[in-house]
Amino acid sequence: MTHILAIDQGTTSSRAILFDGSMRIVASAQQEFTQFFPNSGWVEHDAEEIWSTVEPTCRTAMSDHDVTAADIAGIGITNQRETTLIWDRRTGDPIHHAIVWQDRRTAAFCRDLIAEGHEPMVTARTGLLLDPYFSATKLRWLLDNVDGARARAEAGDLLFGTMDSYLIWKMTEGRSHVTDATNAARTMLYNIHDGCWDEEICGLLDIPMGLLPEVRDCAADFGTTNILGGSTPILGVAGDQQAATVGQACFGKGMLKSTYGTGCFALLNTGDTPVTSGNRLLGTIAYQLEGKPTYALEGSIFIAGAVVQWLRDGLGIIGSAAETQALAEQADPTQSLYLVPAFTGLGAPHWDADARGAIYGLTRGSGPAEFARAALESVGYQTRDLLEAMTSDMGGLGETVLRVDGGMSASDWAMQFLSDILGAPVDRPKVTETTALGAAWLAGMRAGVYPDQDGFADTWALQRRFEAEMPAEERDRRYAGWTDAVGRTLTRQ
Repeated sequence: MTHILAIDQGTTSSRAILFDGSMRIVASAQQEFTQFFPNSGWVEHDAEEIWSTVEPTCRTAMSDHDVTAADIAGIGITNQRETTLIWDRRTGDPIHHAIVWQDRRTAAFCRDLIAEGHEPMVTARTGLLLDPYFSATKLRWLLDNVDGARARAEAGDLLFGTMDSYLIWKMTEGRSHVTDATNAARTMLYNIHDGCWDEEICGLLDIPMGLLPEVRDCAADFGTTNILGGSTPILGVAGDQQAATVGQACFGKGMLKSTYGTGCFALLNTGDTPVTSGNRLLGTIAYQLEGKPTYALEGSIFIAGAVVQWLRDGLGIIGSAAETQALAEQADPTQSLYLVPAFTGLGAPHWDADARGAIYGLTRGSGPAEFARAALESVGYQTRDLLEAMTSDMGGLGETVLRVDGGMSASDWAMQFLSDILGAPVDRPKVTETTALGAAWLAGMRAGVYPDQDGFADTWALQRRFEAEMPAEERDRRYAGWTDAVGRTLTRQ
């Protein structure tokens, strides 16, 4: 039993990744599922459809490498965070589509709570801002808008969970209603200091606490499943960005990773002390082992890789993401285009839900090459916004090295610009599937087939380091132009 199976339940697809005893990927399978947009700003998933993608991908990955349940020591799960679901305790049937983390339907309710003065208390206890991004107000919406939901919840007939909880409940045939500390910390209902669901916040939002799952460490016994053809323990769980932090072996205070997928999520390990941000970053739990939480500051950028998708699908100026690098290299160096990709508002450190995308500096000579360069540069500029905020919150970061992963990290041009605009080294690892790797290591370490933290950190291997080459004066001039462009875009001055 030397293999570990990681289930990566993401926003657009579910994947199963099989790791061998040396933590190498030996097989994987992936299946997409439907995105529902019932109203402007609303995003939903069919949880039963998601569930229908899990077992087939697991079995495909196993059959591709000719392993059975008897070969698998444990399962690790990583998942899209904040996505909110309620299901029937007896049947497992969801009462409504899952409300996805991107969904903004509770924005007005959040504004009312802020106007009533509740945000300081919520932030002090959860580390989060009062925003529809998180699970709590989505849960409140379901209770208030699905016929009979509140009465059934108060009678103890319903259960709430993020996608990890739902998958575990289904995989264990209803025996385990659990989550881990990193997912709990993203609900806006969990006190990250006391390590428990917060009774006052639940009362404020009128959420029956009987709905909530039991919270466990990231490496723990979450139950056993028979979906692989035998009894297999579920031993590791972490939200996707925390799993990537673990997979990047960011175990030391001050270590920093940034994942470039649809959005960008940067997490800074702050050790055993949670940091309250003065710059609208999020305080959260990076991971929790043996009952001890390690905290992080997180900056969330809503649009990173999605800006390249917009070039392809919205403007039609590229046929594939790979074309952006060649275009960017052809761009006129005398033009200074700034693309602020606020297609769904701006995340950290601005948190302006009403801002919308804008382009500044257009001339008659601006074309596809300049748009491509501005799109890639926008990711670097937004990352610097996060690092500036982190530096302020921490009173300085010292010598910063940024570990990167995610699809956009494959672009040498984008990573070089990132290093240039940060004025700091950017390290790309040999293994860029860090989210799945983090979940696998948590389960494998718990199962006793993978090394401890120090041993795992020693396996982290560099594929390439990008060093800053841009002169400091040019770096500051360019960033000042970006700051001006963002200032013109913000609706909250």
